[in-house]
Amino acid sequence: MSIRCTVESAFFIAWSFLEKGGELGSPDASANIILDAIESQLKTGERRPLMLANRAIDAYRNHLASNRLSAEREARVV
Repeated sequence: MSIRCTVESAFFIAWSFLEKGGELGSPDASANIILDAIESQLKTGERRPLMLANRAIDAYRNHLASNRLSAEREARVV
């Protein structure tokens, strides 16, 4: 499987899963987070689409959680 097909498969898996769960935010921002997570894994040698997708989902959720924490902290300061 080519890298392009691997990325497309992993992205589709992650996107579909997050979309079905109602977790996706802005399409552009969501796509960037997922693709960045996939790209960073490719750089370490990971090529299994399901593993790429699962870790991209985790990265997306972690990103959202850290943004929520930052917003909560900021709200407390104001």
